Amino acid sequence: MTVGTELSEGAPAPSFALEDQNGNTVRLEDLRGKWVVLYFYPKDDTPGCTAEACGFRDASSELAAEGAIVLGVSGDDAASHRKFAAKHDLPFPLLVDADHAVAKAYGAYGVKRMYGREFEGVLRQTFLIDPEGRLARVWRTVKPAQHAAEVLEALRSLRRG
Repeated sequence: MTVGTELSEGAPAPSFALEDQNGNTVRLEDLRGKWVVLYFYPKDDTPGCTAEACGFRDASSELAAEGAIVLGVSGDDAASHRKFAAKHDLPFPLLVDADHAVAKAYGAYGVKRMYGREFEGVLRQTFLIDPEGRLARVWRTVKPAQHAAEVLEALRSLRRG
């Protein structure tokens, strides 16, 4: 069961203001007019999260050429985000959602199962937000290694109408 709202495509994206790894505040409202790839991931520098982040890193110039900004979000602190970004040369902000309020607002926080036990945590999900601030695409299931290519393909398709 997911904590928070099940958002669907076409719905307004929940507003947020979070600090990135360098202490800068990133506000969704300040990004109006741009496409935003908002991806939630469980933990800095773990295998799946690293594969996903590096995929977005490798696709960052193509995503930027399509007018998109990439934002990664997890509950890790700014120091952890700085270390993760530096280690893997990530060119985009990693946002600190320490209390998981933003993940919960997007429905990207809930029960996870691993090694036979259940616990609550950040769910690996991505939201493509259009320039008007609406959810253009929602990925509730993500395969980290191929995900950036999926997002890029969807963005290109939506932009070309």
